[in-house]
Amino acid sequence: MDPPDLVHACRTVVRDEALLAPAITRRLIERFLATPPPGRPPAAFSRLTARELEVFTLMARGLDNQEVADRLVISATTVRTHITRILAKLGLRDRVHAVVLGYESGLVRPGEGG
Repeated sequence: MDPPDLVHACRTVVRDEALLAPAITRRLIERFLATPPPGRPPAAFSRLTARELEVFTLMARGLDNQEVADRLVISATTVRTHITRILAKLGLRDRVHAVVLGYESGLVRPGEGG
């Protein structure tokens, strides 16, 4: 390691920040993306209608109600109704819980935009 890199590494650790070489970070991300996600299998979504699954996927990607409505050409009120039913059918507390389930199930993957 070059001396300036060593000094930078020491300062990073002293600030209580994580220190990973870019090559290691890249390998971790590649391994994460290549590993099948844990959690519920896609069959957990069998209780959802096709439209509810579309709404769930867009919601899990971070779109708000109006963005989902615009994308699916439906009203925001209809989106809210779908989300209420989705949360009930899957036993989820809120949208955040739905986003987590979307990632854990593999339905949504890092880097996928809305």
